[in-house]
Amino acid sequence: MDWNDIPHRRFNPLTGETVLVSPHRTKRPWQGKVEALPANTMPAHDPNCYLCPGNKRVTGDVNPAYSDVFSFTNDFSALLTDVPTGRRNEGGLLVAEAESGLCRVVCFSPLHNLTLAKMSNEALTKVVDEWARQYTELGARPDINHVQIFENRGEIMGSSMPHPHGQIWAQRTVPDLPAREGEGQAQWLKDKGSVLLADYLALELKEKERVLFENDTWVAVVPYWAVWPFETMLLPKAHRRDVAELNGAERAALADALGRMTRRYDNLFQVSFPYTMGLHQRPTDGQAHDHWQLHLHFLPPLLRSATVRKFMVGYEMLAQAQRDITAEQAAERLRACSEEVLK
Repeated sequence: MDWNDIPHRRFNPLTGETVLVSPHRTKRPWQGKVEALPANTMPAHDPNCYLCPGNKRVTGDVNPAYSDVFSFTNDFSALLTDVPTGRRNEGGLLVAEAESGLCRVVCFSPLHNLTLAKMSNEALTKVVDEWARQYTELGARPDINHVQIFENRGEIMGSSMPHPHGQIWAQRTVPDLPAREGEGQAQWLKDKGSVLLADYLALELKEKERVLFENDTWVAVVPYWAVWPFETMLLPKAHRRDVAELNGAERAALADALGRMTRRYDNLFQVSFPYTMGLHQRPTDGQAHDHWQLHLHFLPPLLRSATVRKFMVGYEMLAQAQRDITAEQAAERLRACSEEVLK
């Protein structure tokens, strides 16, 4: 059977969800929304940027003259530490519970005009080191049970500032999606006696069809169950439950993979590629969670070109996720992309 030619569903063992794949739809014409390309020239320092070194933020705080990575508590945090405990339950229909936590901003570089794709491996390794430090520090707090590290890259992903930065949201409860991934991995370990994503990676390395590249300790792959057109995952070859468990060589290799992946994205449509990227790793509740395998998701919206994006509407919002190109077709196109810095 030619899975690149017929509609079919693919199962995601991490979440228990399925995606409808409709490869025959790639032949349809497009007369929908076309995005405007953002300006591709920015200064190394913007005096009006709230994240550049030495600049004043909205709160009046002044950023230090930082020279590599700089983290601070978000001035407009979605989570707060001083939330009173409380719960509402009206017959199981009107249910709410107070949620506490804190949010931090991680500036990847003092240079305003950089992206991960343009940073050196040494600079990217410092970012990974900071992720590990923040995960350990925040996870050690008794009121924090989950640490979500992520980056929204580009205006169409909702990023309010172009300065290279990511965020960390740490909270009392484990959010829905990581919780489902944890349940899927725990069930796999119970049933199979092995780590789900380790088994999956072994299969991908055997088939090679969706593998984009690998280095000594990391592999980039378009997941078989990908939803977004050019969605990818970065997976460690060894069993690592969280970013803090990575040794020095593994952190440097993750930095290498981050640079190579983002440069391929930029070269796909010859534009600074928008995406949401994030780490999924074990909760910080003090339990072992040996079923967990650290991994990174890249979720980019672009579909046909630098100006045409995928929208989650209609069937996707009311029924289930759907995609047109198969994971294998996406992998073939990404493998053909250069890893050079986009000029």
